[in-house]
Amino acid sequence: METESEPYVRLATLRQLHQVMADMNTARSLADTLQTVADGVVNGLGYELACVNLVRPDGDLVVAAFAGNPAAEALITGRVGSRESWERRLSMGEHWGDLVFIPHTEGWILDDDDVPQWYTDGPAPRFEDEWHPSDRLFAPMYTPAAPGGSCGELIGVLSVDRPRNGRMPGAWGREALQMYAFQAAIAISNARLRANMQRALVRLEREQQALRASEESFRQAFEYAPSGMAIAEMGGDQHGRILRTNDALCRLLGRPASAMRRYAFSDLVHPEDIGTLLRTSAEGGRAELRLGRRDGTYVWVSLRNSVVADAADGPRFLLTHVEDIEDRKRRELQLAHRASHDSLTGLPNSAELRSRLSSRLCQRAGHPGALESLDAAYGHPVYDAGGHGFDFRPGGAVEVFDGYDHHVHTAAPATDHDDGTKGLAVLFCDLDGFKSINDRFGHNAGDAVLIEVARRLSRAVRDGDTVARLGGDEFVILADGLGRADAQDLAVRLRNEIIQPIRAEGRAVRVGASFGIGWAHCGMTADEVLKSADERMYVEKRSRPKQHRRAG
Repeated sequence: METESEPYVRLATLRQLHQVMADMNTARSLADTLQTVADGVVNGLGYELACVNLVRPDGDLVVAAFAGNPAAEALITGRVGSRESWERRLSMGEHWGDLVFIPHTEGWILDDDDVPQWYTDGPAPRFEDEWHPSDRLFAPMYTPAAPGGSCGELIGVLSVDRPRNGRMPGAWGREALQMYAFQAAIAISNARLRANMQRALVRLEREQQALRASEESFRQAFEYAPSGMAIAEMGGDQHGRILRTNDALCRLLGRPASAMRRYAFSDLVHPEDIGTLLRTSAEGGRAELRLGRRDGTYVWVSLRNSVVADAADGPRFLLTHVEDIEDRKRRELQLAHRASHDSLTGLPNSAELRSRLSSRLCQRAGHPGALESLDAAYGHPVYDAGGHGFDFRPGGAVEVFDGYDHHVHTAAPATDHDDGTKGLAVLFCDLDGFKSINDRFGHNAGDAVLIEVARRLSRAVRDGDTVARLGGDEFVILADGLGRADAQDLAVRLRNEIIQPIRAEGRAVRVGASFGIGWAHCGMTADEVLKSADERMYVEKRSRPKQHRRAG
């Protein structure tokens, strides 16, 4: 590098400086750029040693590149100096524009700070502008400032040492180092930006790959799931409209995927289950209901909803999982039927009879037993603390009536004449001569008689009437809307059905039947109604000639 006293700068020097600046901006990575900056100080500016101290995210400076001395490079590369120590150095010494020169006369106080540094040997200067081995020259590197502003943010510091001509840099040398530091700051900022962009692109590509893999996994899990899956619209006028289904759901409902897209779930659900579907919460909602097949039949399914978003702020959809529970529901219904029906005849049993009878009666003042009867029939309280009744209807519907304003009270016809009142008749039937059949022909014959009697009674009553087996050879018929004469005619017709010969164990046998007619009305319990009919049955049995009660 020419000295200040020379009137011109050689063209070769300018070319060399231009080349090292060009090299800084063509480096492939941030690490290459930092090393190129250090090498350029040595190759283009005429210094024997150069160090690039780069500001880290935490504010401290790390030795990121070194040029001119492999031994010193191995010693200090990667070491860190605190920001506080560097700010102290940059505030000392002589300021040559943006450069900071700390002469050996002041630098001794820095020997004990934590900034990484090297030590060079050499003789003491013999004249005023000669370089001393302990002199320090720093070129801070700042990001470009905004128009009209001061220096930008400090990104690093160039440390240079031992000019090759042995002299302190003159005006040209100082200007060249300052200009070089400015260009180096631009090159490092650009390299950092490129590195950040490359990392962002790599991260984005990885995220895209992960997203594609996730979408493919979801597609395969959706398409090949063993149970039904569907994606439906969420919200708006088209809420619940099916957008996509898998093969399992199409097979379950017997409908092709193209046809499924014409429906919403509300179009497929059984009419009785619409309320259940509407009450199902979208997020995490679960319901058991019936969906219609193409052939017009219905299948019981467990329907579970979850919400998925198309993107971070995109539309949301319902992911619906549909599981076939037809077999389980069939077993549940069978168990419920067994619990409420007689295993031999298939008729409602005693508990079911009392439940049906209690559901027609309400509690009235002076009849506290009615409350306990209803509680026993349902297995839990059916009245609240305020005395309001709850009418439990089939399908789970609950009708609340306050003071029985919405309850049609059950009334009974007059006892001495037919006044035209229609009521709920309770016919208590006891078979005559049944014990002798059991004793003479065995229990198989007795079971056959009970089964045939149950069939004949069920065939002889109206739809909606109840025929129940109370136990043993006792049967009860609930027939609503009958007057007194109607109930008596029904008893005669049922007796005539029963007394016809019955085939049992290869022989014809006969049984008789005694009927007692009771009337249910609000204020009575189910047990009171049955007891009343039972007592009338015994009165009727004793009033008939004994020979009319024989059977066999």
